[in-house]
Amino acid sequence: MEYVSRVPRPPLDGLIDDLYYLEGASPYARLTLPPSPSALLIVNLGAPFRIRAGTGTETGAYADGCVITMPTRAVEFGYPPRTRSVGVHFKPWGPAPFLPMPAAELCDRPVTLEQVWGRAAVAELRERLAAASGPHAMLTLLEQELMRRLRETPGLALVRHTSDVIAASGGTATIGDLSVAAGVSSTHLARRFKELIGVTPKRLARTHRFTATVFAIDPAGPSTGAASPAAPATSTRPTSATSSAPSPGSHPPGTSRSGGGSCANTPATC
Repeated sequence: MEYVSRVPRPPLDGLIDDLYYLEGASPYARLTLPPSPSALLIVNLGAPFRIRAGTGTETGAYADGCVITMPTRAVEFGYPPRTRSVGVHFKPWGPAPFLPMPAAELCDRPVTLEQVWGRAAVAELRERLAAASGPHAMLTLLEQELMRRLRETPGLALVRHTSDVIAASGGTATIGDLSVAAGVSSTHLARRFKELIGVTPKRLARTHRFTATVFAIDPAGPSTGAASPAAPATSTRPTSATSSAPSPGSHPPGTSRSGGGSCANTPATC
């Protein structure tokens, strides 16, 4: 499986960990992705893939692509036998400037790309991507599309700064202290987080603590019955990489590299 990844240029790098291209035979039919402080956009160029979010919900087919804001429940991601797509690993607040609705409306509810950008616009983008000369040209086209759609988003600076502090503390920062430091009420802070990330600051902090706990597990140590995590997160960002690994680079769909509060190499159960 071919995977090409690169960090976008400013100002997108403040919203996005990396843009990626993925093509090849699927090494597994299904992934279970745990909750993580990240978000995802995929433009699908191959056969539909299937997603089920949470327990008791039906699996849906996504032909044109999907948007998944920061999940609070496990997401089951199903590949077709062969897959081809380009995508975006967002920071938790990253999708907000590109969404026509508050992120809270999409929490644990993946939607098709058509539902976000409209059928005609998505069809035209997919045609241009499919006609591009190669992975790097495709990533450039996707970056240009994101730059074109980027809009001013009220409260983004507040949410981004507070999220960075939460991430730096490993999720242990006191939310009351953060609201005081930001000069806003805890109610206002929670409302902005719900609008731009889809969850409250407390939920984001809890997810960071969960991620830190998982990464603290030593896969070489005594067996505890838990699934072994992937390599610990680092602050290294990719500039360009091609991989034949069985997952999209070092992180499967729905996960992202570290930096600015995102989660790297989130474990996934095949």
